[in-house]
Amino acid sequence: MGIFSRKTTAPQTTSAPAAVNPGLAALTGEYTIDPSHTTIGFVARHAMVTNVKGGFHDFNGTLHLDGADPSRSTASIEVKMESVDTGNADRDGHLKTADFFKTDEFPTMTFRSTKAEALGGDDYRITGDLSIMGVTKPVTIDLEFNGHAKDPFGNDRVGFEGKAEILRSEWGLTWNAALETGGFLVSDKIKLVFDISAIKTQ
Repeated sequence: MGIFSRKTTAPQTTSAPAAVNPGLAALTGEYTIDPSHTTIGFVARHAMVTNVKGGFHDFNGTLHLDGADPSRSTASIEVKMESVDTGNADRDGHLKTADFFKTDEFPTMTFRSTKAEALGGDDYRITGDLSIMGVTKPVTIDLEFNGHAKDPFGNDRVGFEGKAEILRSEWGLTWNAALETGGFLVSDKIKLVFDISAIKTQ
């Protein structure tokens, strides 16, 4: 059962209050994302035939998890755009220029949650504002709770995997090159992928 899971009773004439698993109460609290065990990545279609994967190495974030009421949970993440890494130095350099991220002018990307939902089992959904290059738009991320554990150093950890899709053009990321065979060099649709480990701080 996930961190936000709740047992519910089928409604009769009125909805019955959700019965909360008492074991989830210990997981409620404030968490800090552990960058050394977290991945914030993306996947873009290249030349219409293959995928290029990348990510960011420099970021920080916090979570507030509410085991009794998932809707009260929140997330906040800030990413340093200079830390982009696709495994190719020339491509990474291009991504930092005015064609793409304009990292000199817009050094950070941020996400601030506005809504959290329990979908059943270990599945959750979080909606929030994603800001890139001064443009802020809503994004919905589907999450799977991977569990919780106490690590060898005494830290209480929780883990989530997540995914979302965006159109980069909606954030002003419009650079492209036409292909002789039709289509474009870089897809407009970008897949965002997350593998998050967070440590409880209080």
